[in-house]
Amino acid sequence: MVASKKERPSLDTYFMNVAKVIATRSTCRRHDVGAIAVRDKYILSTGYNGAPAGLQDCLELGCLRDAESIPSGERTEICRAVHAEENVIIQAALHGTSLTNATIYCTHSPCRRCAKMLINAHIAELVYDNEYADDYYAGLFGEAEILCRRLK
Repeated sequence: MVASKKERPSLDTYFMNVAKVIATRSTCRRHDVGAIAVRDKYILSTGYNGAPAGLQDCLELGCLRDAESIPSGERTEICRAVHAEENVIIQAALHGTSLTNATIYCTHSPCRRCAKMLINAHIAELVYDNEYADDYYAGLFGEAEILCRRLK
């Protein structure tokens, strides 16, 4: 009897699957977003979108953006949540971990604000799964020479 060969996921698939599990902690009513920072096959930091630590979230209070019929990708400052990418940067900073040359795996491409923050965190690459409503990040990442690719 011949043993069947086990198929291992690629590292991209593995890390994106971790980001998807992290997204299940999201407290956003619109998008469950998860992100991880990786360097040299090592997870440096994780984040998901939700209210600031210790504060009531949208699952409890309702969505301010839905209440005002604000489309996805617009007026993000109205949102109560800290985005997954922001939380990845914050968690790394809280633990004294640099994200220089890290790869960010995120379930969604970033909004404008998160794209600018990731550039300033000196990441090397962004790998994402779902396209966010605003693709402004692509031009910024191109100008900053940050690799950006959608995982399929």
